[in-house]
Amino acid sequence: MRTFIFAAVLALLSSAASAQNCNIIGTQTFCDNGISSNRAGNQTFYSDGTSANHIGNQTFFSDGSSANRIGGQTFYSDGTSSNQVGSQTFFSDGRSCNRIGNQIFCN
Repeated sequence: MRTFIFAAVLALLSSAASAQNCNIIGTQTFCDNGISSNRAGNQTFYSDGTSANHIGNQTFFSDGSSANRIGGQTFYSDGTSSNQVGSQTFFSDGRSCNRIGNQIFCN
């Protein structure tokens, strides 16, 4: 589930130039930039028309990009990566997210 959340947040973050926050309600994620996602089985559907397919530790996005999770690290096909430490995720480009309950706060 964490892989899904942070893969979803990364995809949602990529659509916004500034910091954003997200709220998770069940299988849905709503972010304050207006983008949301809904997970159904191993697929995630985003409100911007894109989607993601989750297979094991890998996520394949409809735009051709992908992510591979190894332990607490996720490596993205664009050359960036993230490291999860507890409830915090640190991205190689300097961004970070912190999950508190059902909310995710990103800078």
